[in-house]
Amino acid sequence: MLDRDERGRVRVEQKGPVSWITIDNVAKRNAVSLAMWRELDATIQSIEAGTRCVVLQGAGEQAFVAGADISEFSRSRRAPADVAEYDAAAGSAFRRLQELPQPTVALIRGHCIGGGVALALSCDIRLASDDSRFAIPAARLGLGYSVDGIKKLLDAVSVPVAMDMLVSARPYSAPEALAVGLVNRVYPADQLASEVDDYVTAVAANAPLTIRAAKRTISELSKQSPGPDRELCERLIAECSASADYLEGTRSFVEKRRPDFLGR
Repeated sequence: MLDRDERGRVRVEQKGPVSWITIDNVAKRNAVSLAMWRELDATIQSIEAGTRCVVLQGAGEQAFVAGADISEFSRSRRAPADVAEYDAAAGSAFRRLQELPQPTVALIRGHCIGGGVALALSCDIRLASDDSRFAIPAARLGLGYSVDGIKKLLDAVSVPVAMDMLVSARPYSAPEALAVGLVNRVYPADQLASEVDDYVTAVAANAPLTIRAAKRTISELSKQSPGPDRELCERLIAECSASADYLEGTRSFVEKRRPDFLGR
């Protein structure tokens, strides 16, 4: 019987105000099994309210996530009921990641394939190494890529790009992914870790209420049905102006010092 490390696992480490979640299945380029989808879902759910930013990454240097673990599909996705159970587990992890109130950053090295693309697109920001590669190979496997996955793809790239990725199943290089809007920034591979660390440190130092209001407002305005909850957005924005952090921000600006935001 394989031990937990050989099966793959999901790890989380708290570094100050930033939670670092690692998909760890190096032997399979961080392919995600059914058990790992469930573990990822539970890990995201355990993120503490005081966390200011969340980073999602793959273990090792070869891959962010090379999709789902296809080797187990003959067992875990054989019957329609199995497929529904599997899709529910993965879908729950995607939604929970997307709905976190904290900003989320995908740190992408190497291969980002299939379900890995969906995971990256469930994050707010995607920062990639210049040797990373992206692909959605569902058409080569006979799988139907999920409606939610295609919607997330269309939120990031144009219809022609989404069509090309899905029907050709070809890999996109990091520069091409940057050009079409699939990722936010690309860095030399040996600089990615430090650049992401600098980025999330800066994000974590910003006003959390402002970030929460901005993230939720963007999410609401992106809805097509039933449409955005403008009242909720206006309330969250108003809470920023009534907060102690707003006073701290304006005071620190006048005093020419860095603000110390407390999230209230």
